[in-house]
Amino acid sequence: MGTNIKVGKSVKLFLVDGTVGGLRTAEIMNWTGHVMAAQRSDLGELLRREEAGRTGVYILLGDDLAYIGEADVIRERLRMHNRPESDGGKDFWTDVVIITSKDANLTKAHARYLESRFIAIAKGTGRTPLVNRTAPDPILLPEADVSDMEYFISQAQIVLPVLGFNLLRGKNAAVPIPGTESSLQDSPVFVMSIPKGGEARAQEIDGEFTVLTGSQARLKWAGGELKRTSHARQEFRESLVAKGVLAEKGNHLVFMQDQVFTSPSAAAAVIVATETHNGRQAWKVEGSSLSYGDWQNQQIIQDDDSAVA
Repeated sequence: MGTNIKVGKSVKLFLVDGTVGGLRTAEIMNWTGHVMAAQRSDLGELLRREEAGRTGVYILLGDDLAYIGEADVIRERLRMHNRPESDGGKDFWTDVVIITSKDANLTKAHARYLESRFIAIAKGTGRTPLVNRTAPDPILLPEADVSDMEYFISQAQIVLPVLGFNLLRGKNAAVPIPGTESSLQDSPVFVMSIPKGGEARAQEIDGEFTVLTGSQARLKWAGGELKRTSHARQEFRESLVAKGVLAEKGNHLVFMQDQVFTSPSAAAAVIVATETHNGRQAWKVEGSSLSYGDWQNQQIIQDDDSAVA
């Protein structure tokens, strides 16, 4: 038998009305947290739920925007946000997530701490721009409470992507249980050279190919003008520039934050500024000539060997 102990997580999902688009709840075994998600069209039903009367944190989500808040009684704050913009509400959101505690032990101070940390994490991951005007510092809590809240946060980071919300998903999303070996380990760092000088660095983090902050990209598009049938990479690259993820510095564009890509080839194409580029061969394990593709094949062979050992 293999010696690699893989630690899994059991996430319990429940479709309240039996439909994927209706109210959904999510829980993790031995975690006191409770997460409920709903579309704005189901807000009335959500507000009637007992969970909406608890203290906790809520997240409003719309097209490429999000807002994170906290409340003593979440339903009261959500009613305010459902008003027209002219009346102090928020118009952008289409979905809402509320994060509370099953044992109702979250206090106002806990909720304020969670709100501050969620905002900081969301800004750090850079996945979804926040419309929050302020970013409050974490409230001072006793050391034991801070430890409890950080564990609470780590579990929320696991549950939210399961429900389809990735704004808190990043490098610190997978938190191993002390004394065990987690199967969610980051890959080695991969390096790719850029024509005419420059270098990009990336890592596979939580199963996603992530180009790291400070990586360089080609300054100008090298694949010719936009074509009607093939311009997805150029448009995506231009969107990263517009969002400030890529910024011009000297003779290169530079990644100002970590950026997740759908594949090594997608990342490579954006970096070298062409529609296609074989990232499985272009990315090399740092300090060696081993390509990403060869490294990935090695993982498959190792897993097979462990299975028959």
